[in-house]
Amino acid sequence: MMIKPASTHDLLTKTLPDLGCEIYAVCLLLFKLTIPIIIAVKILEEIGAIPYISAVLEPLMLFVGLPESMGIVWATTMLTNIYAGLVIFFQTAPQENLSVAQVTVLGTMLLVAHGLPLELRITQKAGMRLIFAFLLRFVGALVLGALLNLTYSAGDWLNAPVELLWQPEATDPSLTNWVLTQLQSLAMIVVIVTVLLTLLKLLRWLHIERLMIWLLQPFLRFMGISKKATSLAIVGVTLGLSFGGGLLIREAESGNVSPKDCFSALCLLSLCHSLIEDTLLIMTMGADLSGILWARLIFSILLISLLTRLVSLTSDSFQQRFLFRDVSLHNNQSLRQ
Repeated sequence: MMIKPASTHDLLTKTLPDLGCEIYAVCLLLFKLTIPIIIAVKILEEIGAIPYISAVLEPLMLFVGLPESMGIVWATTMLTNIYAGLVIFFQTAPQENLSVAQVTVLGTMLLVAHGLPLELRITQKAGMRLIFAFLLRFVGALVLGALLNLTYSAGDWLNAPVELLWQPEATDPSLTNWVLTQLQSLAMIVVIVTVLLTLLKLLRWLHIERLMIWLLQPFLRFMGISKKATSLAIVGVTLGLSFGGGLLIREAESGNVSPKDCFSALCLLSLCHSLIEDTLLIMTMGADLSGILWARLIFSILLISLLTRLVSLTSDSFQQRFLFRDVSLHNNQSLRQ
């Protein structure tokens, strides 16, 4: 049976208005989450809190074979973003004579645990419990860093001195420049969300989404991710947790994706997202793809597969208390009240 494409009248009167409403709703949701956290992190930077937090991380750097000074790089990255972490890295790295292996370990940890104030809030809004979301990324980064350090040390691999491929340009530290930069970032969110949602609509209209789901189904089934969350997981893995997570929030609140399926997808996105942009950024540090891409992918797949199987052995009360909650149920109760 041939599939009849939508008419021009349907496109103008239903599809485009619905798409516009969806874009507005997703952007508004992301702005409500993003703006307060951006301001809070800026306040932490201004009062000088980041060096105190990095002091707590310094002993953990030795656990993964890194100098203690790299603690401030990870602390900055976790509290802000990868870009800010790179600036600190390029300021401190020349004094440490780091090897390619050490930079790869550090870069992989930055990829797993960065931008936590915003990204943890997004996962929490989609149903994942905040403490579990933090532990998954923080402990996951440490474990993966330690495994990489042991592997590189055992094989005496990547022990050559790292060559820094890039130096950050000096930026204007004024409050005005900071505000303009944040406004540009918010405008970019609108552009990316518009493109993503339009592309998803097009893929569904052309039934390409079904083909992608069919091709990825064995791979995602192994990790315990249902086909309902496949397209959203693809968005997050390729483009980032902020965008994939924002779409997952909408699906979770509507009840289209079950809490357990949403949890599985969020676990994957927490450990392995923005494979293109973030990986390229970390490569400028001189890190090797063996860690920042392939080891991260394999580690994420194996860990999420193990987690989903362990979760299935736990009770519903344990899951709802420690792992995830039904945000659609919460919203429905709020509406009735």
